[in-house]
Amino acid sequence: MQQFSDFVSNVDSIVWSMFLVVLCLGVGLYLSIRMKFPQIRLIKEMVRLLLSKEESEHGITPFQAFATTVGARVGMGNIAGVASAIFFGGPGSIFWMWIITLIGAASAYAESALAQAYKIKTSTGEFMGGPAYYIEKGLKSKPYAMIFAVVAFLGPGFLMPGVQINSLVTVFEEAFSVNKIVVGLICCIALAIVVYGSIKRIARLAELLAPFMCLIYIVLALIILGMNITKLPGILVMVVQSAFGIHALFGGIVGSAVSWGVKRGIYSNEAGMGCGAIVSAAAECSHPAKQGLIQSFSIYVDTLFIGTATALMVLLTGTFDVVGPDEKTLLLSQTGGIENGIKWTQHALTNTYGSWAGKLLAVIIVLFVFTSMTGYCYQAEANIRYLTKNSKAAVQIGRAVFILASFAGAVINADAMWSMGDIGYGLMAWANIIAIALLAPKAGALLKDYEEQKKAGKDPTFDPAKFGIEDETGAWKGKK
Repeated sequence: MQQFSDFVSNVDSIVWSMFLVVLCLGVGLYLSIRMKFPQIRLIKEMVRLLLSKEESEHGITPFQAFATTVGARVGMGNIAGVASAIFFGGPGSIFWMWIITLIGAASAYAESALAQAYKIKTSTGEFMGGPAYYIEKGLKSKPYAMIFAVVAFLGPGFLMPGVQINSLVTVFEEAFSVNKIVVGLICCIALAIVVYGSIKRIARLAELLAPFMCLIYIVLALIILGMNITKLPGILVMVVQSAFGIHALFGGIVGSAVSWGVKRGIYSNEAGMGCGAIVSAAAECSHPAKQGLIQSFSIYVDTLFIGTATALMVLLTGTFDVVGPDEKTLLLSQTGGIENGIKWTQHALTNTYGSWAGKLLAVIIVLFVFTSMTGYCYQAEANIRYLTKNSKAAVQIGRAVFILASFAGAVINADAMWSMGDIGYGLMAWANIIAIALLAPKAGALLKDYEEQKKAGKDPTFDPAKFGIEDETGAWKGKK
C-alpha cells in the first residue's frame, strides 16, 4: 500500500507542477483582461440571472444547472481540501485560493458560455455538451476532443469519487465510532440508487439540497467568527504576510502557499477544469452568456463563501496547531496531512459548540458528498456518451466503475486517495485550460453580443450562425 501511495504521490507532483499553477493563473488573468473583468463588473447581472424564472421544456433550468454545479463543487475540497492547504502551504495558501477564485471566475464564464454555444440536442430532447464538444467544433480537433473526454471520464468517473467517500467515512468514524467500510458500503448503495436516474432527477435533488447545506455550514462559521471577531485582523494579516513569505514562521514555504492555494482553490471550485461546463450545457437558456455569468457567480459561492468559512473556523479557533506547538514542522509534514485536515475542521466545531457539532458536521458532509458524487457521475457519463455515441451498455459499465471507485475511498488511505483526486483534476485542467485560452476570442464575442443586446433594451437571444457555429441538432431552434 505504501508503494502505491508513493507512486500516486509522484504522479501528482508531475501533473501539478508549478507550470500548471502558473498556466491556470495566467489564463484566468488573460481572460479577465480580455473581457474587462466581467466577474467583477457584472456581479449584479449574475444575481439577476440567477433569480430569474427562466423555464425549461427540454433541459434543466439555469438555476438547476447552478445548483447542480454548486452541489458538485461544494464537497470535501471546501472542508478537508481547504484545511489541508493550510496544513501543507500555511495560512498564506488561503490568500492564493482567493486569488485563483477571483480570476478563475473568468475561466468559469468562458467554459460555460462555450459549452452552451456548442451544445447539441439528443434524440431524447435533452441537451448535452462540454469541453469535448467545443474542442471538436470550435477548435476543429476531434483527437484533442477525445483526449479530453477520456480524461474527463477518468477524473470524475474513477480518480476523484473516492476522495469524497474517504473524507465522509473519516468524519463518521471520528463522530460516531463506526466502521469505515460499513459507512462506505451504505453510502455507495444509496449512491447507486440515485445515479441510475437522469440528469433532471439529479438537478431536482441538487436544487433542494445545495442551498440548505451551504446555509447551515456558513451559519456555523459566522457564529465562530462572531465569537472570535477580535482575532480576525491578526488572522488576516498573518494570511497576507505568509502568502508572500513575510511572516517569520511561514516565510520559508511561500512556494508551497501559492501551489497549494491554487491547487485547492481549483479543487474546490473547478474553475477552468471543464466540470461546470458539462453541466452548464444541459441548461436551456436564451443566450450562452447567461449561463456563463451564472456559473461565474457559483465560483464565489463555492470558494469565497464555503471555502473561506472553513479557513476561518480553522484559523480563528487555533485548531491548525492542536497536534503540536511547532506549526511549521506540522505544516511541512507529509504524513497524514489530509486526514488531519478534515479533523481540524471537526475539532474547530466540537471545541466551539460541543460534541454534537461534530455529529452535525458528519450529517452536513453527507449532503456535501452526495451532491458532489451525483455531479461527478453526470460529468463522467456525459463523456462516455460522447466517446461511445451514446452507448447504453457503456453508460451502465461506466456507472458500475464509478460506484466501485467510490467504495475504494473507504479502504485506501487519505493521502493516496487525495493524490488520485488531484491527478484527475490536474489532467482535466491541462486539457481544458488550453482549449478555453485558444477559444478566448469566441468567449469574448459571446459576452460582447450579450451586452450589446442588453444595452439595446432586449432580452438577449443567440444566433449560432452569427458566430459561425453550425447547429445541426437544433439545440438553438426557437431560441433566436
